[in-house]
Amino acid sequence: DSTALIDGRIVDLVETNAVDALLIIPSFVVSDLQEIADSGDKVRRNRGRRGLDILNKLQQNARTEVKIHDIRLGEDRSPTSKDQRIVEIAKVYSGRIVTNDINLSKLSHIHSLDVVNLNDVANALKPRFLPGEHLRIRLIKEGEASGQGVGYLDDGTMVVCEQAQDRVGEELDVEVTSVLQNSAGRMIFAKIPGSSPTTSGGTRYRSG
Repeated sequence: DSTALIDGRIVDLVETNAVDALLIIPSFVVSDLQEIADSGDKVRRNRGRRGLDILNKLQQNARTEVKIHDIRLGEDRSPTSKDQRIVEIAKVYSGRIVTNDINLSKLSHIHSLDVVNLNDVANALKPRFLPGEHLRIRLIKEGEASGQGVGYLDDGTMVVCEQAQDRVGEELDVEVTSVLQNSAGRMIFAKIPGSSPTTSGGTRYRSG
């Protein structure tokens, strides 16, 4: 769908040779990207243009086959949503739906369709960190709980370091104390080696 194209990581996935299936992109998804690219809102316009650029890169990539289908399902019935039309198309072709949209994922599961969520793929490939392991991180801001410093790994994973508020702006080695993983992503909690973690651990941090 359009969210997977705007995301852009589908190109990286194709480059790994992990995708050996035909990529079918409905024409109404292309139209949706064009509409977003023509938006008066700068952010939406940039997202739409990015989606079209990604589509162009996929079409030019020798590692995969891309087909734009002018599929007009549901025209003789009551109007259906774009998500429902994508589900219908996936049923016709016995395909898997590539998306980052949570609602489309839920709808697909209701219809017993397989979904490739690029966020889940990315999370599955992130390095695993176990309590006691060390990593190097630059703390860039204070955490929401008292004493916390926050930094990010190269893949965007948030690292919350206890008792490090006064070390913000420094790059230092930290020791992993726990890892929280859910569908929204992963968060690592750590401490400065030699210090004692707070009794509340990672539960004290509240994101955004």
